[in-house]
Amino acid sequence: MDRIPAANELSFRVGFTGHGGHLRIEPLPPVDRPNPLHSLPDFILPPAFPKETPETIKEYVKEKYLLPRLDEDVFSPQNAGRQWEFDWFDRAEIQLEPSAPRSVVVPSWEMPFRRKERQSMTKRWEPESVEADVSELTIGAEDSGALPRIVGPAKDYVRGSINNRPFRPGGLDNADSLGKILPAGACNGEWASEVLHGGPAQVLPPGSRDGLDLGHLKARSSTWNVNEKASLEKRTSNVKMNELSVQFDDFFKKAWEDDVMKFAGDGPMHDSDTQKDANESLQVETEGVLPVVDDVIKKESSILDEILSVQSVESTSRLDGDSNSDRQQQKEGWALSGGSDEIMERFHELVPDMALSFPFELDPFQKEAIFYLERGESVFVAAHTSAGKTVVAEYAFALASKHCTRAVYTAPIKTISNQKYRDFCGKFDVGLLTGDVSLRPEASCLIMTTEILRSMLYRGADIIRDIEWVIFDEVHYVNDVERGVVWEEVIIMLPRHINFVLLSATVPNTIEFADWIGRTKQKHIRVTGTTKRPVPLEHCLFYSGELYTICENEKIIFQGLKATKDAYKKKNSPKVTGTGSYSGSSAANERARTMRRENSSYAKHNKHSGSQNMMKETHTGGGNNWGSRRSEATVWLSLINKLSKKSLLPVVIFCFSKNRCDKSADNLTGTDLTTSSEKSEIRVFCDKAFSRLKGSDRNLPQVVRVQGLLRRGIGVHHAGLLPIVKEVVEMLFCRGVIKILFSTETFAMGVNAPARTVVFDALRKFDGKEFRQLLPGEYTQMAGRAGRRGLDKIGTVVVLCRDEIPEEKDLERVIVGSATRLKSQFRLTYIMIMHLLRVEELKVEDMLKRSFAEFHSQKKLPEQQQLLMLKLAQPTKIIECIKGEPAIEDYYEMYSEAESFSNRITDAVMLSPVSQKYLIPGRVVVVKSQLAQDHLLGVVVKAPSANYKQYIVLMLTPELPSVSKTTADSLEKNSAGLQVLVPKSKRGLEDDYCSSVTSRRGSDIVNIKLPHHGFAAGVNYGVRGVENNEFLSICNCKIKIDQVRLLQDVSLGAYSNTVQQLLNLTSDGNKYPPALDPVKDLKLRDIKVVEDYYRWTNLLQKMAQSKCHGCVKLEEHIKLARELKGHSEEVNALKFQMSDEALQQMPDFQGRIDVLKEIGCIDADLVVQIKGRVACEMNSGEELICTECLFENQLNDLEPEEAVAIMSAFVFQQKNTSEPSLTPKLSQAKKRLYDTAIRLGELQAGFKVQIDPQEYAQENLKFGLVEVVYEWAKGTPFADICELTDVPEGMIVRTIVRLDETCREFRNAAAIMGNSALHKKMETASNAIKRDIVFAASLYITGV
Repeated sequence: MDRIPAANELSFRVGFTGHGGHLRIEPLPPVDRPNPLHSLPDFILPPAFPKETPETIKEYVKEKYLLPRLDEDVFSPQNAGRQWEFDWFDRAEIQLEPSAPRSVVVPSWEMPFRRKERQSMTKRWEPESVEADVSELTIGAEDSGALPRIVGPAKDYVRGSINNRPFRPGGLDNADSLGKILPAGACNGEWASEVLHGGPAQVLPPGSRDGLDLGHLKARSSTWNVNEKASLEKRTSNVKMNELSVQFDDFFKKAWEDDVMKFAGDGPMHDSDTQKDANESLQVETEGVLPVVDDVIKKESSILDEILSVQSVESTSRLDGDSNSDRQQQKEGWALSGGSDEIMERFHELVPDMALSFPFELDPFQKEAIFYLERGESVFVAAHTSAGKTVVAEYAFALASKHCTRAVYTAPIKTISNQKYRDFCGKFDVGLLTGDVSLRPEASCLIMTTEILRSMLYRGADIIRDIEWVIFDEVHYVNDVERGVVWEEVIIMLPRHINFVLLSATVPNTIEFADWIGRTKQKHIRVTGTTKRPVPLEHCLFYSGELYTICENEKIIFQGLKATKDAYKKKNSPKVTGTGSYSGSSAANERARTMRRENSSYAKHNKHSGSQNMMKETHTGGGNNWGSRRSEATVWLSLINKLSKKSLLPVVIFCFSKNRCDKSADNLTGTDLTTSSEKSEIRVFCDKAFSRLKGSDRNLPQVVRVQGLLRRGIGVHHAGLLPIVKEVVEMLFCRGVIKILFSTETFAMGVNAPARTVVFDALRKFDGKEFRQLLPGEYTQMAGRAGRRGLDKIGTVVVLCRDEIPEEKDLERVIVGSATRLKSQFRLTYIMIMHLLRVEELKVEDMLKRSFAEFHSQKKLPEQQQLLMLKLAQPTKIIECIKGEPAIEDYYEMYSEAESFSNRITDAVMLSPVSQKYLIPGRVVVVKSQLAQDHLLGVVVKAPSANYKQYIVLMLTPELPSVSKTTADSLEKNSAGLQVLVPKSKRGLEDDYCSSVTSRRGSDIVNIKLPHHGFAAGVNYGVRGVENNEFLSICNCKIKIDQVRLLQDVSLGAYSNTVQQLLNLTSDGNKYPPALDPVKDLKLRDIKVVEDYYRWTNLLQKMAQSKCHGCVKLEEHIKLARELKGHSEEVNALKFQMSDEALQQMPDFQGRIDVLKEIGCIDADLVVQIKGRVACEMNSGEELICTECLFENQLNDLEPEEAVAIMSAFVFQQKNTSEPSLTPKLSQAKKRLYDTAIRLGELQAGFKVQIDPQEYAQENLKFGLVEVVYEWAKGTPFADICELTDVPEGMIVRTIVRLDETCREFRNAAAIMGNSALHKKMETASNAIKRDIVFAASLYITGV
């Protein structure tokens, strides 16, 4: 291009450059010098693609695929300064995982008393660092599954996700279910034998569906020889075969012999057998391998892992002088106790640097527990209420904070969780997790309900990794029928790196329960505690205005009980008119009083708290039966005046009915126990607490009524109160301004608030099913609230007596009786089954085996295993038959089955009056044999008479050894013993055969000595007396006999004739003639007996046709067969007891599996389907009904308010309520849901699950609050919805709060199903019910 002149001689030129052909302007020098480049054209086309080099390719791949990129829309300059939750690893398309180091440097831990003093300024112990192999540190800490576990998103860190796998439970590390599961073909050597036998090359791995595709290549048939070298083919065939052949059978056989002989004590395998195996052919024969392989498989299946056995752990005691005791304890089990004396003496030396200091001297059991916590061991603390168990929990929190780990405190009741949160808030970094509250989940010390922890374990929450301690408070709650199973599930599911702190009231089987936990988790549990109460108790009876002490220091004082009875008699004596009528009228009055009290209590149980309910009860007169001589108010005033005079206030009065608590408090209308300053404190506290409520809620009848009672020092506490009202009552009682508190028994469990005195309104309660006496454990739990540590020297427990004095034995059983033992309440649930089926490595059978219910049976497994090995190693006896192939096994089977019918047939048939009429002379019968386990054909010769009480029967004994007659003269006709028929040529006239029955009627004369034996017509026969129960069968035929010639004349001809007739009856092929018809002849009416009779007679015919029948060695062979059968049954019984089929709940498990398959939650291979995943989300309601409701789209045509109203049936718990008034749409939805429940109940009953369809539907669906929830969701004030039902206000609030959790579960389920409309509907419904007093924050959490 030519130069372009510009102003002031500024020259430039224009050209194109770059891959895109961009325009370029280049200035030129003022003087044009010669340049060789000018000869080139100014415009050069760029190449289509740049030249590729290995560096450019690598850079391109790295830029395109390896580097994470930011979203340009989100991370733009306009959005600079804003923060997002961004996970770089989530955006990476390839998960980046750094390689683990082979070794790491870790601190070495020493016991505190072994630590050397450091010369540093702080004088604190500093651990030494050592190098450790990573593989040693991670032994047993693997996650479940073969794939590495990846940390989930931050939102699922605490609660987990249904997509996560649970962590591997501790104690399951050696279980078969968690090991690598190899297919059968990979273990038994079949593939090797096929290849070596000349089969084709294997292209399909054992257990796989697809293998290598060889295309056109075809397998060629060949024989494989395994040699040392190829040149060996040229050598002679004289080669040592045992060095060249692949001897699979030798290998497996030797392993089997070693294991068995270790138990049996036999010698090693003989050399001859080894040499014989060594001389086998070079080719490995399939026939020689497979039988041995089968034996190995049977052996492997019979030997179970000693998962729950007591391992021989070395006794490495950390204490001087503890080795012997520890060694002895470890032999006994996993629960260890004792050794506290040494700890008490040297506690400050053993634990010089405590993680938490206390301002008081610790009790011995507290020091022992703290010492073991410092050692990193699990502890079980059993002590009475207010004994100081919380100190151990606090120390576990302190250790978690010190170790930078986490500790979890679980409680069975939400109230305990809230109260512990308030107690621990000032001391530790505490968070709270309940169904409706989540506060500071990132804290190191978390307080939660047991159900929340179970959900975290099943959903694989990543926070589980950080937990070091789990504290179980109120462990005796495991006895609860409904929720006790949750505790067992959590204990079983916790990973092995988590230690236990178990706090419980005193129970009889503490060691047993701790041993179960230790055996299940494969770690020792240290058991400590105390039976000493910090404040001793005295027990009194209150009757007629006086207190009578009946128990002190756990000993009954009979004088006090006698004084009470004397006062009762004195009080009732004026009404006695005579001595004779006193006891009868007193007993009648007592029965009438008991009946009235139970009826009244039952009526009260079905009523509820609140002013409206009290008005209703007043009209019904339900409370008028309490107290026959003075009014209820007079009884309470008398008691309170007595307690006040003796300075025994404050007092907790336990009533076993919500309505009873309200009525008793309202009876004290004129009682005022507070001072002016206390009234002011109460008023200020209530104003602050209720100020968070809006105006209409502050004026609720219950709030106003309770405030009026509180100002007078009277409180009420039960489940019918609003949560905020209950918390106000609890806090004021702890402050000491409430003097009298009427409460149900939940106060003793859920609130740590001791009093000076405890009063029992009665010693009987209605437990939801029946009236019963209080259990000793229940009485102890409630009585333990008496006596404030540090304030009272003694606590007082009073039993209120109105019309009668409790029996002495009842008082002794309740007061000083043994507490209720911890019992397993483990049961299978569908959600548990599906959670475990989600993970292939965890089996439901493993959960069943490790339940407390199966503890004792699983504890015996090692002994059963050794016994089984011994029995399998015993030599087998062989039965040698003289008639060919042995048939005694079949004969013994028939004989055993016939024996099972023997007693029943004898009682129902042979001893019946109808059958006796057929047992007349000449009747053919089948009789038991006396000499062998056999039965013989015979004929009745004589019926019982005055001289002979038995039937005299002639029977054939064909296999008895025949006796030849030496001389005819040696036989005397009237002789007893053996009789032989003389040949006709040597017989006299009287000995000749007589075929007709003689007309002579014989008397009771019998001239033969019984038993009598002889030989006639080629067979042996016998005559003996037979009892009624020895007849096995009565045949339908008779023969002609001559009784006189048989028994009196002892005619050989008569015997020969009778024997011949019996032989003729068996000539048609049957050994015995047919039996009498049970219906026509014996007149039997019982169908079961008739069926048994037919089977019985058929068995007798089959046994008679067997070649073993009548054999001379039958007795010997049956004895051997019985031994072999018994041995086989013992082996099978041991195998069954050691198998999963022996588990108690295995039939229920199989039925539930079939139900899940039927409804589509799992498939035939037990793989959880989408329906099952949805069911796993349902924790608050019955999982099957909730899931079917969703998949049948029952909520689709409902508005959010209507949907949440119907869903209230899943969480509402009260049975008897007033009938709600529903709209047509809600009524239709109710019927549809109820029909679904009935259908599911019938389906479960059809698969043998123990469920009644009607009860199943009624227990899981309660529609009492549908109308209330519907109006609440529409915005109706709380005061107005309370008028719609007789359900207490507290129950309404609790139901709606749980309903919010149900909405969240349904929302998660909708996300799994992909139902966006349902997801939005549940979100709208949740927002509609979440308002006002129902969701008022807890005072324990926010403070007052």
